[in-house]
Amino acid sequence: MSSLRPTTEAPVPGGDDPAPHARRPATGRAVAVLVLVAAAAVIPLLGPSAVLDGTGEAAAPGVTGVALLRTLLFAALCVQLGEVFAARLTRRVPGAPPGDGPRSWSAYAPWAGFLASLGLASIVANGNLVPHALSDLDIAGLYGTRDGALALLEVNAFVVAALCARSRRPVTALAPLAAVVVGEALRTHPPAEHTAYLGSALTLVHLTCAALWVGGLLHVLRTLRRWRATAPEAGAALLGLYARVAAVLLAAITATGVCSTLRRMPVSTVLDQLVTTAYGRALLAKVILVAVVSVLALVARGRQRNGGLGRAYAPARAEVAVLGVVVAVSAVLTALPLPIRWS
Repeated sequence: MSSLRPTTEAPVPGGDDPAPHARRPATGRAVAVLVLVAAAAVIPLLGPSAVLDGTGEAAAPGVTGVALLRTLLFAALCVQLGEVFAARLTRRVPGAPPGDGPRSWSAYAPWAGFLASLGLASIVANGNLVPHALSDLDIAGLYGTRDGALALLEVNAFVVAALCARSRRPVTALAPLAAVVVGEALRTHPPAEHTAYLGSALTLVHLTCAALWVGGLLHVLRTLRRWRATAPEAGAALLGLYARVAAVLLAAITATGVCSTLRRMPVSTVLDQLVTTAYGRALLAKVILVAVVSVLALVARGRQRNGGLGRAYAPARAEVAVLGVVVAVSAVLTALPLPIRWS
């Protein structure tokens, strides 16, 4: 009779219990996300003081806050612009599962951009100083200055982009996002600068291509993860299509970056200023990171050709992680004093 009683046995440690094995990948991903979030916060927080050390240059007031806010602004721009771009690529993939894309982040990204641009506008409204009370802000004064008008343009553009993301045609968000890019390009090059409009044009192309590259890869990887089991062939085709477009984007980023650097650092002084100025040090760090990203991209494409989509996924994820660091370094770069143009 006793043999008919149900018995409950505790799982043997290290036995056939699948739960620990199932939890390991999820735990690893959570740790990786926390590390990336911490790095994204630490770089703009510590970056300005780190690159300014020993240069003899004085940082602008609130440079750390500006770098952090601009990191958030650039990230929001990349996410929404890249999602629209990657969705367009997805529609060109034969055999793509209809309606089987990842959850859209465009409903949240523009609000993050709105908060960042609002913070930056408040700094402009206080004479480019970090405000400590609402009474410090001169809101009406924003309309009377070029920097104030551009700050308000970006605030309003992100609000419109958020509304467009909720509409039936999310692609209409391209117009307000383009306004943000134009605002950033004009803000970076004031009229007093030599050939300011040329500098703005270079920044316009550079920032647009960078946002498409970073945000596009992020959304493509999220799509590949969803298609891994249901449509691996379509996933491989999507990654290949993105890789071809990304090569063109990288070429444009490199060309505009070199031209912008030579505008601010003549050829005879580049090597010196890359190590003796804060701007040069941050720029050098960005160049090294982009080189690492390029190597990871080549590894991912090579693995895809030789071993399929599965082997390309890991280096592609590393690629987008390093690109996130590039975004943070780029934000630090915009907050640093410009290099001295030696004659």
